[in-house]
This record gives sequence, C-alpha cells and structure tokens, in this order.
Amino acid sequence: MRNARFMAAAGAASFLLSAVALADVDPKIGRLWKAQCAACHGQTGKGDTDKGKQMKVKDMSAADFQAKKDDELKAGITNGVKWEGGDMPAFKDLTPDQVTGLVGLIRTFKK
Repeated sequence: MRNARFMAAAGAASFLLSAVALADVDPKIGRLWKAQCAACHGQTGKGDTDKGKQMKVKDMSAADFQAKKDDELKAGITNGVKWEGGDMPAFKDLTPDQVTGLVGLIRTFKK
C-alpha cells in the first residue's frame, strides 16, 4: 500500500513538472506540437501513443535523445527521419522560429 502511494505521488510530481515546463513554452509552439507532433510523440515526448508505439518512436525524454545537438533535432524536424519502425515526414513548411520553438519544447521533456 505504501509503495502504491509513493508511485502515485511520483507520477503526480512528474506530471506537474511537465506541466510547469510546458507553461514556459510559447502557446503557439504548444499548439503546433499538439497539431503536428503529439499524435506520434505524445504530449510529453515519450512516444507512448498507440501510433508512437506502433512506429517505435523514441522517448524524447531519454538521456540519449536529449544528448542530441539542437542542429540535429532541427534537421530531423525539417528533413524528416527514417528508422526501422517507420518514417517521420519532413516539415519543410515550418518557419525557422517554429523549428527552434519545437526544439525548445523538446528540451522540456528531460527526465
């Protein structure tokens, strides 16, 4: 019982930290994430949606993902990404400011 309460508290704390981090993100970028990215990557970048699991989307909060350089993330957003599980389309119609904003949002997903 004690362990269950601890796990519930830890989950709530994690959610609140994510909400606080997202509160610092430009609302336009948050809407862009929801419209273009969240279906696969999820609201917190963990790839925990049905489509994300099917495509084996990487957890953006993981240390190895967060270790990527901003330019690498920007290139992936702009040019798309191919991997064994599927392909992320290129988002060439986004402005440089939108791409930079999305990278900033991805940085809020750190564990």
